[in-house]
Amino acid sequence: MTATIVKAGERKPLSVLGMPLTMLCEASETGGNWSLFEEEVPLGMGPPPHRHDWDEAYYILEGKVDFTIDGQTVSSTQGDFNYLPGGTIHGFKGASDLPARVLIFAAPAHGSDFFREINEEVRATPEDLAKIPAIGRRHGIEFMSTPSA
Repeated sequence: MTATIVKAGERKPLSVLGMPLTMLCEASETGGNWSLFEEEVPLGMGPPPHRHDWDEAYYILEGKVDFTIDGQTVSSTQGDFNYLPGGTIHGFKGASDLPARVLIFAAPAHGSDFFREINEEVRATPEDLAKIPAIGRRHGIEFMSTPSA
């Protein structure tokens, strides 16, 4: 492995269900140990409750995000940090007028291939939303309900 240096704006974001997601550090850059993403979460948008085997952590850079974590609602704002061990059922929605900005850390590294496939395959809503559960299963993500627009 070699050092990874990413300058601001150097990596172009994917569109994950209309939310810009930038891959800052991927599995290929960390030997699969961890990955880091930055996501913009507009008001009312975000993934429905889901679970997977890897750990995730969320650091709120700007705005407010309402999380559902194992059935509990947690409102998180700038500077807040949430660590979710693998197997935790979780989802979140943007809860501020301007899009929230969130750093998402995953260990071991996961998500890149899932996000790329969503970016490529889910282009129109609500028409393409039915594809999401199968895409999730291919990448080890189980959705508790079908994602909606």
